[in-house]
Order: sequence, then structure tokens, then C-alpha cells
Amino acid sequence: MPIFLSRLAKAIYIKVSGLDWSVVIAVVLLHFVVSWAGLAWLDGGETADPGIFWYFYITTATTVGYGDFSPATTAGRLVTTLWIMPGGIALFTTIIAKAIQAFTDGWRKKVRGLGSYEDLEGHIVILGWQGARTRWMVEHIRGDSSGARADIVLCSAQEIENPIPDEVKFVRDVSLNSPDIMRRAGLAHADKVIALGQDDNETLAAALGAGAANPRVHLVAYFQQKSFAALLKAHCPQAECNVSLTIELMVRSAQDPGSSRVQSQLLSTLEGPTQYSLNVPGSVGELSYGVLFAAFKDRHDATLFGVAGSRLGDDLILNAAKDHRVPPGSLLYFMAATRIESSDIDWPALATAQAG
Repeated sequence: MPIFLSRLAKAIYIKVSGLDWSVVIAVVLLHFVVSWAGLAWLDGGETADPGIFWYFYITTATTVGYGDFSPATTAGRLVTTLWIMPGGIALFTTIIAKAIQAFTDGWRKKVRGLGSYEDLEGHIVILGWQGARTRWMVEHIRGDSSGARADIVLCSAQEIENPIPDEVKFVRDVSLNSPDIMRRAGLAHADKVIALGQDDNETLAAALGAGAANPRVHLVAYFQQKSFAALLKAHCPQAECNVSLTIELMVRSAQDPGSSRVQSQLLSTLEGPTQYSLNVPGSVGELSYGVLFAAFKDRHDATLFGVAGSRLGDDLILNAAKDHRVPPGSLLYFMAATRIESSDIDWPALATAQAG
């Protein structure tokens, strides 16, 4: 292409690339119509046929140029050389550049935490970034079969980009309890929320905001001080508060050497048998703890060690008596190599064993 045409195409590209998409489309349509009208008026050959011109226009603008159709007159060639080629090429490259820019801007927006995930449902929201601790948390979620495929949205109030782009979606704002960060994290439709701020004050604020945004969500928060946990429970009864047990764990390890490895494995989804839970279906009759204990061990190689009547109440019984009655709707805690769902249990067979 002559140098002046190259400069013309570049100038057109620079001008058009800064325009809105609607303007770009309008310019493309205008250039297409004017090009066709010019060939129809000055050339009149087969390229002016509407059924052929669109093909000729596209192959020319994309520089493919198959050569199966071409202007028949000198005037038609001049229109093609001076108008269709430089304008079409400039517009085509502009469209490609704007498409790439739009994709890149969207990707960068999400990496910087400015995107929105309002359309997500049944996902896990983590409020707070704690570096290695949060990474370890995500690994444990992925290690559990119930969280292996769940979407995770990480929320942060720090000036950072997505620290785990391969594992989580990322949302950032000035504070963890702002309405905007709750909205963009899709918290209204989340299944679980974990609050772990830089300190107890930030954790409490984030948890209260989450509880207000979705009163039905399973909310879990970690505190160093019990007073903050009590305050959260007073405002969000559905919240499950974890308070630091560092001192208790140290004393237990001192009194019973090796206890730390038991505690670590019970809580880890990455190695060995782990603690899980499931609900007894409401359609199942009352069963004895002994029947359940035997069934878990014999049929699933799992160890039942606790039962509770509610999810967050003070009714947990560990190592219950064999004849302890377990009504429908109870929550069973057990240790197993993999998670056992309620649907994996042969409840009718347990009822038969209970009757026998």
C-alpha cells in the first residue's frame, strides 16, 4: 500500500478507535453503503451486485483478497484503492483493537476487584484477606468434596489485586461491610460466608454486614476475644463463632503429648480422616446412637462421635450412650476419609436394624 494510504489508514484508525461502539458501527455501515454506491455508480460490474459486494467488501477489508471478484473499470479500481481498502482496513483493525481492549479492560477490572458477581448462587464468600492464612483456608475448602467445585468470592479492603486468581473471584472496596462489596460479592445468594478480618473489630463489622445482607446464610466468623463473638451472636443468632483456642490446645498437648497431630488431622481436609457432619432426614424414625455408630463403622468405615439437636445450640453430646435416642432432624458428627452425604446412608436398613 502506498505510504500516503498507510498514513491515511493510521489516521482513520486513531480517530475511530476512541469512539463509542455505536459510533464505530454507524461509521462501518456508512462506509459500507458509500463503498457499494460508489462501485455501483462508477463500475457497474459484478462487484456492485449486492449478493457479491458484501463478500468483496469483507475480503478486501480483512486483507484476505481472494481475487475471485474485482472491479471491471479503472474508476471502480480507483474507488477500491482510494476508498474501500484504506477505510475498510482501518475500520477492521479498529474493531479488532476495540474488542481486545474491551476484553482486557474487563479482565483487568476483575483482577483489581472492581467486577461484580451478583449473578452467582450457592457460592462461598470470604470476607478479609490474611495472606497465607486465607490461602490455606481456600486449600482446605477445595480439599473438601462439598467445596471442590464451589465458586469462592474473596473480599478485601486492602489495595491489592486478586492474590489467588486461579482459585477465587475477587472483590475490593474501602471496607468489608460496605453495601457495594456485599452486592458485588453476590452475598444475597451465597451459601456460606467466612469472616476473618485484620482484627476482631473488622471481623465483627464484616460479619454484621453479611448477616444484614443475607439473614439466611451460614455465617462463620473467627475472633481472638470471646466478647466480640458474644456481641455478634447477640445481633446474628445464626452466626457460628470460632474463638481462638490456642491456649487450650497448648495445654492439651502438654498434658497429652502428641495431641496436636490429632487436632490437626481432625480439622484438615487435605490428609487422613477428617471431621464431617450430616443431618438425619425428617422422614426417618427415631434411632439409637448405638445402631448409628455400628452402621457408620461397618458400612462406611467412619466413626460417629457426636450428636446434636440443633446446628448452633448448646445441645452437643459427644460419645453418647449406646441407647441414647437420636430423633429425626438431628445433626451427626463423624470422622471419615471422605464426606458422607445423608443420601449415602441406607436409612430403611437402619430402621430395620433398630426394630430387630
